[in-house]
Amino acid sequence: MSTRGIRRAHTIGSRMIGAALCLLLVVVMGGSVLAHVEEMPDASPANSHDIQQPSPSITKEAGLQAASWLLTLPYGAAKVAYAIGGGVIGSLAWAMTGGKTEVAKSVWIPSMTGDYIVQPQHLTKEKPLRFLGVPPEAPSF
Repeated sequence: MSTRGIRRAHTIGSRMIGAALCLLLVVVMGGSVLAHVEEMPDASPANSHDIQQPSPSITKEAGLQAASWLLTLPYGAAKVAYAIGGGVIGSLAWAMTGGKTEVAKSVWIPSMTGDYIVQPQHLTKEKPLRFLGVPPEAPSF
């Protein structure tokens, strides 16, 4: 394959990844954005002199949402890697104990459950961020 072909394939691949990420943003953020659109005041040119600055609470919510998105990228990647590792280790434990599911679940549940996405409630400490999952018999807070 020529250098020109490699560059074209790389450009097309980059565009596809970019489009997929944009689509993911629209799907995930769509509900949140649409919920805020209904609350926005009419901003027609006739009353443009009456437009007010966003309230501090809206600005704070937007900042928390942006921060949660930015923190989700490294946190989510680490959580997915940890869950995959837990799946592999749990499977090995299951195989080495002759198929004892309890042993495998003791690895699978903490590693594969828990929070994969950082939410604004986690940043304001309204809701705990759980990297490790809580087994069903353990008390939840």
